[in-house]
Amino acid sequence: MSAGNGARTAKSIRAVVAVFAVTRCLLLLCVLRVLPVPGPDVTSDVSVIYQGWYEVLKTGTYPLDDVTWQYPPAAALAILSPAAVPFLDYASGFFVLALLADALVFGLLLYASGRPGKSRAGARIWVWGVPLLGPTAYARYDLMVTAVAVAALLAGLRHPRTLGTLAAFGALLKVWPVLLLTRAPRRAWAAAAVTATAFLLGCHAVAPGAFAFLTFQRDRGTEVESLGALVFHVARHLGWHGRVQLNYGSVEFLGPYVGLVSTLAMGLTAVAFGWLLLWRLRARRTGPSTLADAAFTAVLLFTTTSRVISPQYLIWLVGLAAVCLVFRGAPMARPAHLVLAAAGVTLLEFPLWFSHVVASDWLGVLLLFVRNGLLAVASVSACRRLWRSTVPRPPLPVQQVRTRVFSVLVR
Repeated sequence: MSAGNGARTAKSIRAVVAVFAVTRCLLLLCVLRVLPVPGPDVTSDVSVIYQGWYEVLKTGTYPLDDVTWQYPPAAALAILSPAAVPFLDYASGFFVLALLADALVFGLLLYASGRPGKSRAGARIWVWGVPLLGPTAYARYDLMVTAVAVAALLAGLRHPRTLGTLAAFGALLKVWPVLLLTRAPRRAWAAAAVTATAFLLGCHAVAPGAFAFLTFQRDRGTEVESLGALVFHVARHLGWHGRVQLNYGSVEFLGPYVGLVSTLAMGLTAVAFGWLLLWRLRARRTGPSTLADAAFTAVLLFTTTSRVISPQYLIWLVGLAAVCLVFRGAPMARPAHLVLAAAGVTLLEFPLWFSHVVASDWLGVLLLFVRNGLLAVASVSACRRLWRSTVPRPPLPVQQVRTRVFSVLVR
């Protein structure tokens, strides 16, 4: 590397580190309420719900009497993590640990970008994507889960067993990291199975209620920010007599036809799963970024078709998009930038103008159409790019080949 290139590289790294430092200071000031943010208080999940679970978990049991506990057993580690910083109150300790998880992801992406054939585009996506979500990013434990997922994917190419182990641990934190194994080799699946089995048995032996989350999830409805919720946002203007209510830990629509729309959403998720299975069977080519591309596409599909699209879900997508863009010339650049745009719109719909979303007025409906539309377009784009980069085209019929040759000769 020439001296000029080295100087430009160092300057570029200093710039992205400076942006990270400034934006994360602003996020901390927001969650610590030094800089007030309009809309509902996003930190109440930490100071009220998480801290309440913390007190229960300290007694040696899971929150069996709280239907809002809908997380796999390893989530207890994230809820208990502020105990590692006893000199801070619970909420402040949680925010500091979220910052450390954020910094870990940034460090991993920046380190990976220094290898041959890699790019700092992934680090830049992460640097801008997290603050675009606003204080919600630090007021949920999804940053910690995303850190595990990013580490798994970056290690996956050289160490499949590490990928499997971390993916299993991530899935026991919040389920979705199991999708990191979409294109993983058998060694990764074997490591994941062993890790998950050992951890689940350990959790079941140590504390009762490790599997309570399975039953608490079944009665979820259609959350007001989801793709399916757009049906009811519009229907309210046409005389639909349902209601919006806090239900199972999120603001959901309740009333006529909600069950039908929820079922259709799950059907759409099943279709997405079917497409992924078909792709997995047809894929023949593998590039450096295929593992990350497949994981990003899978999580994007399942997020977009979910009955619930909470704002913090965008953290998962930003993290996986960042890993995809670590690879120079990766095919996921367009859907990754669409996800980045969706993150920015998400901040507007929650928390800034969430009252408009709940009221289903024109501004709230417009924001959801734009955000969910961006996710839908990103999903289709990611599927097309993943298919084209991994599935070989079928050979042309003989007659079509002859026609093309003849057209070339007579041109």
